[in-house]
Amino acid sequence: MHLPYQRRPLHDLPDTPEAYDAVLADVAEQALARITPEGSLEHPAAVLDVGDTSLGVTSLLALAWQHGRDPRLPPAVRRSLAFHLRERVFREDNTGYPNLRIRDSGLPYARYVLEPGAHPHGDWPSTVWALLQAVDVLDTADGLLDDEPRLELLELAVGYWGWLTAATFFNPQEAANQAIGCVVAGLMLARHLPPAQGESVRSRAMRLYAEEIRARRIRDRGALLPPEHGGAYDNNYGPISLSFLAQAHRISGEKVFAEDGDALARCLDARLTTGGFDVGGPRYSEQHCGFEAVLGLRHFGRRIGADLGRYRGDTRWARHARRPDGGLDGHFAFMLVWQIQDTPGWHRTPSTAPARHQLRAGSVSVAFDDRMTPSLIEAGGTYHLPAVVHRQHGFGPVTDGFLLCRPFGTVRVRDVSTGELTAKLVTKPVVDRDHVLRHVRSLYVTDGTRLWTTVAVERLEGTPYLLAGLPYAADDGERVRRTAQAADVAGAGTLRLTHPPAQDAQHFDARAEVTQEQAAFALAADPRGFGNPDEGWRYLLASTALEAGPAPGAPEDLHVFAVRHGGTPGAPFTPSFEAGPHGLTVRTEAFTALIGDAAGDAHGEPELTLEACRPAPARPTPGGLPAGER
Repeated sequence: MHLPYQRRPLHDLPDTPEAYDAVLADVAEQALARITPEGSLEHPAAVLDVGDTSLGVTSLLALAWQHGRDPRLPPAVRRSLAFHLRERVFREDNTGYPNLRIRDSGLPYARYVLEPGAHPHGDWPSTVWALLQAVDVLDTADGLLDDEPRLELLELAVGYWGWLTAATFFNPQEAANQAIGCVVAGLMLARHLPPAQGESVRSRAMRLYAEEIRARRIRDRGALLPPEHGGAYDNNYGPISLSFLAQAHRISGEKVFAEDGDALARCLDARLTTGGFDVGGPRYSEQHCGFEAVLGLRHFGRRIGADLGRYRGDTRWARHARRPDGGLDGHFAFMLVWQIQDTPGWHRTPSTAPARHQLRAGSVSVAFDDRMTPSLIEAGGTYHLPAVVHRQHGFGPVTDGFLLCRPFGTVRVRDVSTGELTAKLVTKPVVDRDHVLRHVRSLYVTDGTRLWTTVAVERLEGTPYLLAGLPYAADDGERVRRTAQAADVAGAGTLRLTHPPAQDAQHFDARAEVTQEQAAFALAADPRGFGNPDEGWRYLLASTALEAGPAPGAPEDLHVFAVRHGGTPGAPFTPSFEAGPHGLTVRTEAFTALIGDAAGDAHGEPELTLEACRPAPARPTPGGLPAGER
């Protein structure tokens, strides 16, 4: 079974001017074939997200006319704009809408569903989207619109802005992507207004960003991020927020949008595996957006010098929104407009600067959460999630059913690179079930194809083991597929793959077809699509787990666990360990590492020395040449 949403890296999409001209030409042909006598460009099957969609296609036609001057397009633009102004502008309060601050204001808004009282909760973002489509049409109106319809559209845009910022509460769904989109709409609208009125709208937009968005950011992995539906980051909406921040920076030049976008981009870069896979977030744990992410990933990838385009998008939405039959939909059309206007290309090489919450080299990557526990491991083409034992989630030693990974003090990190090897040492104070303080030292070393994990902790009672991950997905290149196999994994001690005994919602068996997102929704307190369904995953009692026993030959006062991901299947893995006055020496077939004492250096910081093993020189042969070269 393939995961439905995370498909190809978005930087694989051609982004030359010729490619975008072809996209616009295809949009124009679809729209001209669809337009109704009344001027509607909506998809016939559209029910949700419908209030702005015809206007969105109108904006694409206006841009297509700018690019190609197709004489068929100006009449279509005028007819479709007239349709929106006549049929899709609502001024009477929607039945049941709960977020009004002023009743019967008479201000215009766009409906999420046209029928009165049907899902009115979506009217706020639909109006943001409609305002964005409107300002895009205004931006491309020269030579297309007469003064009267252009003025009517401008007055409508001002009305939309008033409804969003005065008649209703701001950002009622607590979704940063919608809120930043509203700010962008205000900044773009301000450019079309007389100076005094424009400055008033611009100032209001900047205040809303500062007070309603920036002040409410949530800290995650060392960064302050705009919140999405109760969490700091969402796989679907986070990159969309990044695109809105990119547009805000492009049109305003305000430093605050660049700073906040850089922070979000660096956090996203740390989350993403080398293969572009990501999992986690409050609303959609695995769903990825498509073209809506391109602007932000491309803009901020260039700014921070990272290959953010490796992000796997839903390439069924590769260029614009589509319906199940593949037909064009105008929803999010503004993102395609801005994407086409943003002419510089992708930054395609990885960032080389060490990142606290990531270890990455070649085809291997480890993303770490706030506790510096791996949240996702990619090695040998397999993606591993944190496993679950007795309702405890993570990677780390387990003793008497208790997982030692929750920090009880400051977590310290040391990054080392030899050029051939990249390593991260994480020193974490934890307490066991008896509240005894333990020091867990976790060393992660990679050569770009293999990952060695060594975990050392003071000797534990009973029969401890290392909870070493939940094999969840594998990379097929074109797609990501589900898996329950811990392929190409070796342990210095016993290594076993276990599955939970129960088959119910609170036990996740990787062999089942249900996805992590579906399991999270099944346990969530809120209905699908609202609140923070990803909280449901925290209610999981147990999961499939890779468990590694203690490695033989460890010093008497330590338990040491060692696992290798990747490499030649079946290749021997026999690391050795030696305690000395300066710490623990670990020797493998690829490196020798000296892990310093848990107390650290004079400042308490971890100490790590790493040296790659050199292959032994070939023995001379009687002919004077190494074997195989005669």
